[in-house]
Amino acid sequence: MRPLVVLGDTLLDVDAEGTAERLCPEAPVPVVDLTDRRRRPGGAGLAALLAARSAAEVVLVTPLGDDEGGHALTGLLEPDVTVLPLPLRGTTVCKTRIRAGGQSLLRLDSGDGTATADPLPTRVHDVLAEAGAILVADYGRGLTRNPDVRRVLRELAERIPVVWDPHPRGAQPVPGTRLVTPNLAEARAVLAGHEEPAELAKLLRGHWHADAVAVTTGARGAVLADGLGETTVPIPAAARMPGHAAPDTCGAGDRFAAAAAAALLGGADTTEAVVTAVEAAARFVAAGGATALSTNDGPVPDPQPATDAFGLAERIRATGGRLIATGGCFDLLHPGHVSLLRQARALGDALVVCLNSDASVRGLKGPGRPLVRDRDRARLLCALSFVDAVAVFDEPSPTAVLEKLRPDVWVKGGDYAEAVLPEREVVERHGGEVVLVPTVPGYSTSRLVAAAASA
Repeated sequence: MRPLVVLGDTLLDVDAEGTAERLCPEAPVPVVDLTDRRRRPGGAGLAALLAARSAAEVVLVTPLGDDEGGHALTGLLEPDVTVLPLPLRGTTVCKTRIRAGGQSLLRLDSGDGTATADPLPTRVHDVLAEAGAILVADYGRGLTRNPDVRRVLRELAERIPVVWDPHPRGAQPVPGTRLVTPNLAEARAVLAGHEEPAELAKLLRGHWHADAVAVTTGARGAVLADGLGETTVPIPAAARMPGHAAPDTCGAGDRFAAAAAAALLGGADTTEAVVTAVEAAARFVAAGGATALSTNDGPVPDPQPATDAFGLAERIRATGGRLIATGGCFDLLHPGHVSLLRQARALGDALVVCLNSDASVRGLKGPGRPLVRDRDRARLLCALSFVDAVAVFDEPSPTAVLEKLRPDVWVKGGDYAEAVLPEREVVERHGGEVVLVPTVPGYSTSRLVAAAASA
């Protein structure tokens, strides 16, 4: 099956959780004693993570900053989602909710990042051309106003399902969009003076020249106008909501749009897709909403998640530690790989694996490789106790990623003793050294593949 591509603006969401049992003496406001902090991708990043629950392969095309927030988002998204970054003008947008007793008390927004108007890179064009369905998760940061993005989406909407989750500050959906999914407040903002969901769904379908519009109405489900007549179809939520008075609905719209896009990718018609989406969103809220997808940073704020290679490198350097890095394809993980990784980790305080992407492996090994996708290879490596982080790269060699990592030690197997390593110059220029470790004889992915083919 072709991948589901999510295109939109990604934010960093933070939940600062605590207790509020007293008032501040300077003003009648609660004092929150923080107990932990959780982080997760927001915006299109959250939509992509949620889509990965329903689709086998999800690719996220999104502007990402080369800053702490952008690096954190990469670590939180991979390896569940393949990330294709676009340039970001400004800094990563971060939204921090201060919460106590399960209730939000305050939200702090920082960052001014917006998408550029640059044409899409060739690789992004190629990924969009191969998509089986596209979800546009617009969060008003400029990507949907990009002329090249709109041109490509108009063309693709003629042959594959495009689902558009709109934003008040975003651009209008392109004509021919299969399904637009505004919530009731967003729909009323577009057509002032109209209040009823059914009326709004019908009018917006014509206003946006869309095949269908589903106006979501929270716990009541959605109302669908699909162009098959003048009537609309109410689709109620069947799942029970939590018993407390104010469930956390953060991310419900993303879950709705992601589930609808995945259903259309799987061959469902529009009504079936909306029914699936209503049920998925209701279950999502009942299970606790977006907080269930958060990474707990613990009681002390942590600037980067452990799975983010560049954030990890900064932390190790800041504490005077010794950063180790190694690299390779790691296609069909075998005892030789495990031995090398274990030896590498023993040389320092943290190990980062620089992993060839699928495109990089194909360029090096040929069209039949890799056997395992990079997102799954990264997941396997991260599961090893002696691997601290993985950085995926597209180039034939890891020199570019090593420029950013600047490890103290670059580890290769002893079979490279006579080889010229292009990464040696980069490592040594930043004060690092190259170390060769013994390999386990008889193990090679290419040999394993050849043996399986001849069996």
